[in-house]
Amino acid sequence: MAVLVDSPIWPAHGRLWAHLVSDTSLDELHSFASALGIPERGFDLDHYDIPEEYVPKAIEAGAEFLPARELLKRLIDSGLRVSAKSRRSR
Repeated sequence: MAVLVDSPIWPAHGRLWAHLVSDTSLDELHSFASALGIPERGFDLDHYDIPEEYVPKAIEAGAEFLPARELLKRLIDSGLRVSAKSRRSR
């Protein structure tokens, strides 16, 4: 059971963003994000988008740092990944 974070390589709104996910449950993910002070609006169906300055805070709080591909693989393997098709239909 782990919360995972990747590198802040995703540009948006004039800054870089990382992904924060759980390979166990969305409840675990929401609790972790809330404890870090990450707003609920950062949640995108199966992950939180977090600004780069939150990455060290997440790691200090116990998140496991992984490359983006490994993070995605762990999310898919957990069964929590929301498909691209489901994202388009929301």
